[in-house]
Amino acid sequence: METANTPLKLRRKNQLRRLAVWTLLWVLSEALVIYGHRELWAGMAWLTVSAFVINLFFGLGMVLTYRNLMNLLDELERKIQFESMGLTLGLTLVAGVGFSVLDITNLIPWDAKIGYLILFMGFCYIACTWINTKRYC
Repeated sequence: METANTPLKLRRKNQLRRLAVWTLLWVLSEALVIYGHRELWAGMAWLTVSAFVINLFFGLGMVLTYRNLMNLLDELERKIQFESMGLTLGLTLVAGVGFSVLDITNLIPWDAKIGYLILFMGFCYIACTWINTKRYC
């Protein structure tokens, strides 16, 4: 027996798949910009700019797809997502500034690279989403 929510659940699942594809394309195009510039076409700035524009396109597609997914969520799911995003933003801001200060003052023996901050952001978002889901569900 089908419920009235089945089409909505199917749309959410399809939107989630689209988000996964856009995210994968964005990550791969990011790698193409960096490694292509270093290894494949060193010295050919127009190729790097072209790859970067493609990367921006995939990033925008990812953001818009996530926005569309958010519009398909119910109020509780949106609350969980917004709280998770807000906490992640705040934690990333505090950690990022602190990490930069540690680098500037040479209190850490390595350079503060953006990749570390992005990794931190990802872990925070996953943890916050998990905690908020357990808290509200």
